[in-house]
Amino acid sequence: MTVPANWQTLRARFAFSRRDVRGAEAPLASATKDGVILRSDLDFAVWNPDSNVSNYKLVESDDFVIGLRSFQHGISHSSVRGIVSPAYTVLRSGDDLDPRFFKHYFRSSLLISHLANITQGIRQGQAIDIEAFDNLSMPVPPLEEQRRIADFLDAETARIDALTRAYVRLNKLASERSQCVIDSEIEKHRKLTPFRYLVRFREGPGIMAVDFHDDGIPLIRISGLHRGKVTLNGCNFLDPEKAARQWSQFRLKLGDRLISGSATMGGVSVVKDPAVIGSIPYTGLIILRPARQDVDMTYVESFLRSSLFSRQIDVLKTGAAMQHFGPTHLSQIQAPLPSPHEQMRIVHNVQDALSHASRCEDLVNRQLALLAERRQALITAAVTGQFDVSTASGRNVTDGVSA
Repeated sequence: MTVPANWQTLRARFAFSRRDVRGAEAPLASATKDGVILRSDLDFAVWNPDSNVSNYKLVESDDFVIGLRSFQHGISHSSVRGIVSPAYTVLRSGDDLDPRFFKHYFRSSLLISHLANITQGIRQGQAIDIEAFDNLSMPVPPLEEQRRIADFLDAETARIDALTRAYVRLNKLASERSQCVIDSEIEKHRKLTPFRYLVRFREGPGIMAVDFHDDGIPLIRISGLHRGKVTLNGCNFLDPEKAARQWSQFRLKLGDRLISGSATMGGVSVVKDPAVIGSIPYTGLIILRPARQDVDMTYVESFLRSSLFSRQIDVLKTGAAMQHFGPTHLSQIQAPLPSPHEQMRIVHNVQDALSHASRCEDLVNRQLALLAERRQALITAAVTGQFDVSTASGRNVTDGVSA
């Protein structure tokens, strides 16, 4: 690693000391990809700690934590005071180091590549070995320059994060708009008919792992339902003779629709690929076919995306130990059955709304990827001295990354 002439390189063991303070009175905290966060502030469920947390380690603001899954999200910087699992390693930087500089350094691609080199064979999700961390060679600019770099990266990453949140919000609004169009089109028809009068449905058979083979008749798994199409991704295979003898009634036909009783509701995949024809869906996947000639299956797809459908399913699943649905639930669903002409009008409007949302999602994903690339490039360039942050604006300082 080449650094500016006035920078040092320092082993991590000389830059950080381990802290092991137990029995402190402080709230519970966890190391996450966004830093050390109080568990009370997390927006997802976390495991319950042991009733006795006297052995938990104290972490203070500007400490660092090497957590149980640190390799996935780097070394977590703390902006809070709390107690963390005794399995964590708590570190504090020396007095001549700015923790904010190393907060960014620990998120750089340089650090990630170094960890990969010094922890041979590490698995994704495995903790960083503290001995390997101690031997890490790090760039250390003069303290005043550390502060300038930290100030620069704090400002630039805050701008990028704000843009990221705006794009995520835009994507959510586009999705909400398409859902409003679907619900408006479906719910304007007040007269409802049992769904089983529109569609015939059959769940795939329960097949034991002993029946799986290296080749033969494909057994479609949930991973084969991808972006509205049924594929052979992740499929198993069945003996052709046994499949013909026991499961021939489940073989898929061109134009069949498949839904999962456990995945996100509203997701419908269509059999379009000739390679999928004749395959068998696994249990938990439900085959849908029209029950009458005046039912257009693209209209059925629109209904399955509607809140009218999801509300009914949610009610039917209330109190169930397993939160999935099957043919028994579908047989109790009520759906509107407009004329074939009206079905096609609904389909046209719904497809327009979905296409708009899909284009927006693709655009947002491209922009988010560019922002993540730019963020990483800025951090790595700044913490390795590739440009002078005192004169850089942070815009267009890396080749191939759009502003």
